[in-house]
Amino acid sequence: MRLPPFATLLRTFYAVSGLTRAQASTPIRQTLRQASAYSGYLAAMPFSSLFGSSSSTSDKMTYPDQRSPDEWRAVLNREQFRVLREKGTEAPRSHKFDKFFSKSGVYTCAGCDAPLYKANHKFNSGCGWPAYFDSIPGAVTRHEERGGWGMARTEIVCTNCGGHLGHVFKGEGFPTPTDERHCVNGVSLNFSPDDPVVKKPEEDTKESKESKA
Repeated sequence: MRLPPFATLLRTFYAVSGLTRAQASTPIRQTLRQASAYSGYLAAMPFSSLFGSSSSTSDKMTYPDQRSPDEWRAVLNREQFRVLREKGTEAPRSHKFDKFFSKSGVYTCAGCDAPLYKANHKFNSGCGWPAYFDSIPGAVTRHEERGGWGMARTEIVCTNCGGHLGHVFKGEGFPTPTDERHCVNGVSLNFSPDDPVVKKPEEDTKESKESKA
């Protein structure tokens, strides 16, 4: 993938490190968005390209949906497979979900259709990727991703299938309830205007027994 110019990387580090030293004449929200946009470039880049080799605990995990790579290729397009199954990253501001907002509905995993985020979790961070301040409880799993030079960041994946969603960042100062930003690839998601109810197997079994009684 094409990497941002070195000058952009320098601006990113200066923007993030200098955030708390922003001049009083600069609106804080504008400063936050600029820093978020620069850090988004870092989030989009493979960790190994910045800090050497990297590893994530998600590589060692098992998930309920255990489809093989060939089975995933049969249901995902090329870009979805690259991002969800190979931990790729789409280009910033390239997906319609970046600027898409709805008062209701649910964002689901593009691979297995598991509900991940509610519409009211989404906010405008200005980073170039869909941003959410929270997820549906238990729907998203976090894994620490370690690179060289002692650097680390937190990967987020679908709890049901392990599909790569993006990364989560904390303490950026956005006016949200959690002060977190789930920076998610739009291609990893689908959107449903309804609120799908996913029943647990034991609930289905209970209903089946009750109907037979």
